[in-house]
Amino acid sequence: MTELLFTVASSFRWIDLLDILVVSYLVYRVLLLIRGTHAVQMLTGLGVLGLAFIASLRFELFTLNWLLAHFFNSMILIIIVLFQDDLRRALTHVGKNPFFAGVRSEEEQAIVDEVTRVAMRMAKERIGALIVFERETGLKNFIETGAKIDARVRGELIYSIFIPTSPIHDGAMIISNGRIAAAGCFLSLTKNPNIDKNLGTRHRAAIGLTEETDAVVILVSEEVGQVHLVKSGRITSNLSEEELRSSLAVLLELYDAARVKAEKAKGKVRVEVGNAR
Repeated sequence: MTELLFTVASSFRWIDLLDILVVSYLVYRVLLLIRGTHAVQMLTGLGVLGLAFIASLRFELFTLNWLLAHFFNSMILIIIVLFQDDLRRALTHVGKNPFFAGVRSEEEQAIVDEVTRVAMRMAKERIGALIVFERETGLKNFIETGAKIDARVRGELIYSIFIPTSPIHDGAMIISNGRIAAAGCFLSLTKNPNIDKNLGTRHRAAIGLTEETDAVVILVSEEVGQVHLVKSGRITSNLSEEELRSSLAVLLELYDAARVKAEKAKGKVRVEVGNAR
């Protein structure tokens, strides 16, 4: 036994350790990516079929073994078909596009303040809105579906976009690199079959976008006059002005670690911020 351990140790290279660490990190990131999604259920189903395949070999169930063997022979194609949405979301995280690239620090909080104030105003007046903050994942495909604006973030402009008489009030407004990139944009609706059936198209669009990307969405509900924050496919409902401002600042990384901890302790942050980026 000692000789075997010595042989293994002597043949172990530093590149092997690097190889193990890289694979471990990739597995960890994949698990984080699929956590809480329907992909977990599909992986569980594949695991059950794998156990059935092993059992068919052990108990000589030839017909079952033949069927499962042909099934697993096409595993790569099956994975692509079953996990196409999750694979697309994973690939979009490869490129990085910081939200405030090129924006001075003194302007960052001003943008959050402008958006927060106008969101609360629209909620009070029962004006529906979808305001999207682009983060690391680029949203160019969605921006191209709307009307290009490329303007500074101003509350009056945002308000004029979402008033019912505006021709682009039904779509989403996207803020990219600290500027209003476009409005009237069409977003992908969520495909999650387990969400509340009472949620409308605006809610489903916000959930769908944040399931595919790392964007943060402010959703103003005209039906109930409330402001919600959507991140990673989850809705934090009925935020106050102070909660919305603090949560946005945390998610867009305007606060340092100590400030984040203090804001959470005060109850001003109601969204999960452990993996903000």
